[in-house]
Amino acid sequence: MLQADALILLIHSLSASEKKKFRTGRKKADYTLLYDIIEASGTASSDEIKAEFKKKKGGSFSATVTYLYKTLLDSLLALRENQDSHYALFNQILKSRILFEKSLFEEAISLLEQIKKKARHHENPIALLFASRLELEYLLFLNLPDLSERDLLNKHFQINETLKDIRKINEHSSLYELLRHRIIYKGNIRSQKQKDMLNDLVISEMSINSSHKDSFEIRKNHLLFQSNYLIGTGDYKSALHSFRELNRLFESHPLFWSSQPFYYVSVLEGILDNLRSMKSYDEMPYFIAQLRNIRVNTEGLQNQINALTFLYELFPLLDRGDFEASKALTEKYKDTVLARKENLSLVMRAEISLYLSLIHIGFRNFKLAQKTLLSEIVRGNNIYILPSYRTIRLVNLIIHYELDNSDIVHSESRSIKREISKVEKAYRVEHLRLSSLGKEKKTRLPREREKLWKKYQPVLEELRGDIFENQLLKSFDFTAWVEASIKRVALGEVLRGRATG
Repeated sequence: MLQADALILLIHSLSASEKKKFRTGRKKADYTLLYDIIEASGTASSDEIKAEFKKKKGGSFSATVTYLYKTLLDSLLALRENQDSHYALFNQILKSRILFEKSLFEEAISLLEQIKKKARHHENPIALLFASRLELEYLLFLNLPDLSERDLLNKHFQINETLKDIRKINEHSSLYELLRHRIIYKGNIRSQKQKDMLNDLVISEMSINSSHKDSFEIRKNHLLFQSNYLIGTGDYKSALHSFRELNRLFESHPLFWSSQPFYYVSVLEGILDNLRSMKSYDEMPYFIAQLRNIRVNTEGLQNQINALTFLYELFPLLDRGDFEASKALTEKYKDTVLARKENLSLVMRAEISLYLSLIHIGFRNFKLAQKTLLSEIVRGNNIYILPSYRTIRLVNLIIHYELDNSDIVHSESRSIKREISKVEKAYRVEHLRLSSLGKEKKTRLPREREKLWKKYQPVLEELRGDIFENQLLKSFDFTAWVEASIKRVALGEVLRGRATG
């Protein structure tokens, strides 16, 4: 991504408090002019912003972009120091270096001692290692004043213990990442042989967990590993139990997330996402309530929590084809989440626009669906990296197809085919949607539709059973759309049939 595009996304993601922090005490200059242009630009591209900047007699666009980008990051970093212990610890380490460089040796070493104490308290082994090694470097520079050999050996021992903790955490994280990779690319475990192929990960994970039960990070990684393994093996009841344990772990250790609960929010989002994948909709309200009860001191994260609450209340309704209830829910959030959509991150805006568009599609109001989705589509290259990009692309194609925009359908189809050809493992759903597009309209007689349905039914059932394809189908069940189009029935009817079937 070009730095100008990154800068645009960064500015549009700023909360009110972050904007105020940046604005405080700043005089007019080229970089503040560029900031004002971008803030007021809406969905304008970087080329359009560059033209506006030149029109208002700005200086070098490239240099101004670089300076503003750096200045914004510095401003955000200063703000984060008061909100997150991780930022605070590493900033304190840098301050100790400044003190030592200024020959304030006693003050520098005293500050490092405070950092080490806080790092242990917050279970931050990386910060503890940095501070411990820096302390020994400073003491060595001063010829190890008043330090006995026993004290020195004890400091070495403490560093070695910290290194062991870091290695264990890294090993545990690596096992979890390998498990997720195998499930994503090889699918859920459907046989004893496939289950046995995970034994190396399971045994290693159990060994790490048994030796470090008191570590919050290890216990968190263990429960993440365990819940995902149980989902992979189809033991959803036990997976749900692990989810609840994971939530209790966070609730009982607020020290590690209360100052900036981004990680707890991410864990709850992951739990809700897995419950949606398992279609365990009845279990979701409990975790939605936990999400809603989180108290934060930053506007940006609060907006994200509100948006996630809305989406996970919406998903069970949409997945079951209850478009009336979905519409009623959007009315409930109309003056809160939806009214402040532009204050959300690009990822969240795209997600909300996609699902609002799907509600309109459920009512076959394709013009309104197009208008809703357009705000994200026109962002151009900025959305191609988003998780929902491929779904947005196919939904956009369906909308234009239903609106009989044949020229756009033709060009978009060719564009999608070109992109698919570059991807090592494209979704079969994408190929299906492109190959079936138009065939359902050509089959007018019931006998022809029945013949076409017999052809596509086994293919659609196979796709719904494919874990890799379900990564795309989870956002929108394109197989249900194909079935509804062939049978000439409402999309909601097909989705309801699957939810109860």
